[in-house]
Amino acid sequence: MKSILIVDDDRHIVNLVDIYLSEQGYKVLQAKDGVEALGILHKEVCDLAIVDVMMPFMDGYVLTKEIREQYDIPVILLTAKNQIEDKEQGFLAGTDDYLVKPFEPKELSFRIKALLRRYDHHVDDSIIHIGSITINKKSYEVQIGNRTLLLPLKEFELLSYLVSNPKQVFTREHLIEQIWGLDYEGDERTVDVHIKRLRERFSKVTDDFQIKTVRGVGYLLEVQRR
Repeated sequence: MKSILIVDDDRHIVNLVDIYLSEQGYKVLQAKDGVEALGILHKEVCDLAIVDVMMPFMDGYVLTKEIREQYDIPVILLTAKNQIEDKEQGFLAGTDDYLVKPFEPKELSFRIKALLRRYDHHVDDSIIHIGSITINKKSYEVQIGNRTLLLPLKEFELLSYLVSNPKQVFTREHLIEQIWGLDYEGDERTVDVHIKRLRERFSKVTDDFQIKTVRGVGYLLEVQRR
C-alpha cells in the first residue's frame, strides 16, 4: 500500500483528499503545516507528498525544498494561484507537479499515479549509496572504499532497509515484519541483537552513518553530513 502525505491547513481540502485517496487504496497521512509534515516524514515512510503553498510557519515552497533535500519522493504542489511566476517558483523549489485549486479529485489521482509510475520506473533500488559505502542488493555485498563486506543475510537486509529510509524511526515490531516477516515467531530482541552487530561491524570502518536508539520507540539511521 502506497502512503500519501497531504499537507494543508484547510481541513476541508485535507478531509476531501483523505476520503478520496483512501477509497483508491492509499494510506493517507495528514499534516496541517510544513513543520508537522517534516515530523511525519521523519517517522513514517511516505511515497508521495501533496503540499499546499499557502500555510502558516512554513510555506509550501520551503517545505518542498526541505523534502527534496532529504527524501527521494515526488511532490505535488496545491495552490489557489495560477500565475506563471508562482508555477516557476514551485518548480524551482523542486516540485514534480502543480495543481491549481479548485481541482477534481480524479485529476489529482491521475497525477499521483503518473508520478508514482515515473519514480518506480526510474529508481534502481538495487544499488544504494551512502557516503563512501555502496550496498548492492543483488549481490548482497557492502563496499566500503576498496573493501568488500559479506554480511549474514538478515544483517544485510536490516542495514539495507535502514539505509533506504534514513532519518525515519522504526519500531522493533515494524522491523520484524519487514525483515523477518509476519509469521516470525521469535522475540523482538532479535532486532536489538542484529542492530548491535551492525554497530560493532561498521563503527570500526566508517563514520558515514550511525544507527541511533530512540528510547521507548525503536531505531533510526542517521547519515553523517560532511
